[in-house]
Amino acid sequence: MDTSPPRELPDEAPKPSVKRLAGAAVGLLQSHLELLGIEVQEEKVRTFQLFLFTGLSLIFGLLVLVGVSAAIIIAFWDTHRMTATLALCGFYAVALAVCILRALSLVKGATPFHATLEELNRNRERLLP
Repeated sequence: MDTSPPRELPDEAPKPSVKRLAGAAVGLLQSHLELLGIEVQEEKVRTFQLFLFTGLSLIFGLLVLVGVSAAIIIAFWDTHRMTATLALCGFYAVALAVCILRALSLVKGATPFHATLEELNRNRERLLP
């Protein structure tokens, strides 16, 4: 017969095993990698479409610009050809400045992989006290 005194149960909750902790970490890593893969595919498609439509817009916009410029200069050829040419150049310079500023604001505002970063932040908040 065993004469040793009965063991008392600790008041603390049982500590998670290393296997469960590793399993949870692997599950988190897997979900983050899946999300990252989906976002990479979406960014790739979006970037291709952006380059395609930007290129087409530049080509068609240049054709329209040349046609309108030629029509304006021809219309004012006899009376104010230099004034018309300089006015067109001024307009193009202002339009160029507006486009450059808009492009710079788009670059500054873009955060790639936003959903992945949010999910990592949420997990860090849950895991850390």
